Amino acid sequence: MLKAPKGFIDESDPRVVAFGHPAPAWLFPYSDLMTELVCFFVILYALSAALDKGMVEGGEILEHVMDTQGVNGEVKMTKEGLQVSLQEQEGVSYFESGFAELTPKMRDVLDKMAPALKKMAEQNKLILVEGHTDDIPIHNDYFWSNWELSTSRATSVVEYMVKEKKFPPGCLAAMGFGEHHPVCEEKTADCRSKNRRVVFLVKSPAMGGGCGGVKKKPSPAGRPVAGAPPPAPAER
Repeated sequence: MLKAPKGFIDESDPRVVAFGHPAPAWLFPYSDLMTELVCFFVILYALSAALDKGMVEGGEILEHVMDTQGVNGEVKMTKEGLQVSLQEQEGVSYFESGFAELTPKMRDVLDKMAPALKKMAEQNKLILVEGHTDDIPIHNDYFWSNWELSTSRATSVVEYMVKEKKFPPGCLAAMGFGEHHPVCEEKTADCRSKNRRVVFLVKSPAMGGGCGGVKKKPSPAGRPVAGAPPPAPAER
């Protein structure tokens, strides 16, 4: 019969559950400590975006712009980063029906939001642009599914921000979710308009969202760059 190693608790000890195995006495407080540490770091990760001053200020500016411009949507801080949702509403469309072209209203909204978003991009924050559609299937000469449509719409937003608003290209990314991430499940016109949306997700470097897409300014002419090798002597 095998015996438990020295220092392990006997199976008859009340601290061992009926279906458990012998374990050293130090294992119980150690397990509690590890659990508390994991919880602590999870909380720190969730708060990393909220503790980013640049993201907090940017969120406040964007929320003010949306309120003053009557833009339907919301601005909130999540564990993933700063989330800015632009939802369609009755009489207001951000894209031509069934296509990915930006409407004048969408261009106007992006023009108002661009300064705050661009400032965050220049702070080395990654901006993910998500496209979402309603659940009405699409199949035309341009798009064979809502996935294609939502991705193309997100790409249209990214291209507009880069070409017209001079965003650093390396700090923007486009992705499409089709109809698979709805915020409203009802089969009504109002519900479908809420699901047709564009979401900006701003991620800080602390959350794995550093973009590295901001080019550093070159050093002034004639001034050596730190760490650069000395210039070779001129030939005579």
